[in-house]
Amino acid sequence: MKTNLPAFTALCVLCLASLAVTGVIFLLPPMSRAAVQQVETGTLRSGREIYLAACASCHGADGKGVSQSLLGFDIPPPDFTDCDFASREPDADWITVAHQGGPARAFSELMPAFGEVLTGEQIEEAVRYIRTFCADSDWPRGELNLPRSLITEKAFPEDEAVFTMAVNEDGKSIAAEVTYEQRFGARNQVEIVFPFGWSEMTVPSDSGTDKDWTSSVGDIALAAKRAFYHSVNHGSIISGTAEFILPTGDEAAGFGKGTFVFEPFVTYGQILPAEFFLHSQLGVELPVDSDKAEKEVFFRFALGRGFTCGGWGRSWTPMVELLGARELVSGEKTNWDVVPEIQVTLSKRQHVMFNIGVRTPVNNTSDRDVQVIAYLLWDWFDGSLFEGW
Repeated sequence: MKTNLPAFTALCVLCLASLAVTGVIFLLPPMSRAAVQQVETGTLRSGREIYLAACASCHGADGKGVSQSLLGFDIPPPDFTDCDFASREPDADWITVAHQGGPARAFSELMPAFGEVLTGEQIEEAVRYIRTFCADSDWPRGELNLPRSLITEKAFPEDEAVFTMAVNEDGKSIAAEVTYEQRFGARNQVEIVFPFGWSEMTVPSDSGTDKDWTSSVGDIALAAKRAFYHSVNHGSIISGTAEFILPTGDEAAGFGKGTFVFEPFVTYGQILPAEFFLHSQLGVELPVDSDKAEKEVFFRFALGRGFTCGGWGRSWTPMVELLGARELVSGEKTNWDVVPEIQVTLSKRQHVMFNIGVRTPVNNTSDRDVQVIAYLLWDWFDGSLFEGW
C-alpha cells in the first residue's frame, strides 16, 4: 500500500503535539527546571516570585485555582481568595502541607511536597503572599484560634461539635453535654448546649430507703458570640457572648436551676512569647427568679503551650486553668478551682481532638468535689468525623 508521506508526517506531528500538551497538563512536575534553577541560585526572593514559580501552575496566578478541566484533577484546588476558607488555618498548617505535601494532613497526594526544593524561609514567604489573596481584613486569622480548654471559653468564632463529660470523685454523679457551634460571617457564631446526666439518689423502698440512679436533660443553653477586635500582629482577639439558659432540666433531681438565666461574658485570647497562649473569661449569671438561683460573677483563666511531634506530626497542648466564682451575696466567699489538663490531636488532619483534666477545689472544699473532665472535639469545617485519619 502506498503511503502519503506528507499526510503521514503531518499526522505524526499532530500526535506529538497532543502528547506534549498532555504532558504539560498531567505530567509536568510542580516546578520547571528553570524555576528550580532560579530557586537554587537565589533569583527568586519575594513571596510573589516564589508563588508564581512553585504554586501558580495549579493554584493560578490570582489564587483562585486553575480549572479542573485544564489540570485533569478529580479534586479542585482551593480558592485562596475565599476568606471563609483561607482565614481559618494558621500559617503553620499551610507551611506543613507545602513542606511535606498533602498527605501530611491527610489531604490529596496531588499536593506535592516542596521541602526538598524550597527552603523553610522560601515556603514562609510564599505563604505570606498567599495570605494577600484574602482582601477582607474583617476575618480573624487562624493563628488566633488557640487550643480550647475544658472550662474557659475561647474568643475565636468556630465550627465545632464538642462532647464533654465530667465524673465526680465519689462516682455518684456524671454530667455530660453536647455543644454545637456554627460560625456565620467573618466574626460571628451561634451555639447550642444540650446538657444531660446521671446521679445517684435515695428513693423510698419496702425496706425504708434505697439507692437508685436517675437521669435527665439539663438546662439547655443558646448563645451568640461576636469577635469585636482581633489583630494577628498583636496576637490578640476579644469577643462578647450573650447566653440564654432555659429551665429545661429536672430541678428536683439536681439537673437544673428551675429558672431562666441570662449569662453575658467577655472572652480574650492572647498569643504569648515562647509559643505560650492565654485565654481569659469574665461574666455574670443573672437568674430571672433570684429565689431559685443566686446572681454570680465568674472569672476564668487558661494558660497553655503547644508542642508538635517532629515539627509536622501530632500536637500536644498542656494547659492549666484557674477558675473563680462568687455569688453576689453579702458575706459569700469566692470559690477557686484549678484544672490541669492536656489536649492532643487524634486525627492526622488535626480536626479531631481529645482533652482530659482534673478540676480540683482550692478552697471551700467541704461541699465541692473533685471532678475528672474530658472532651472529644470535632472541627467539622475541616472534614467529616471519619476523614483525615
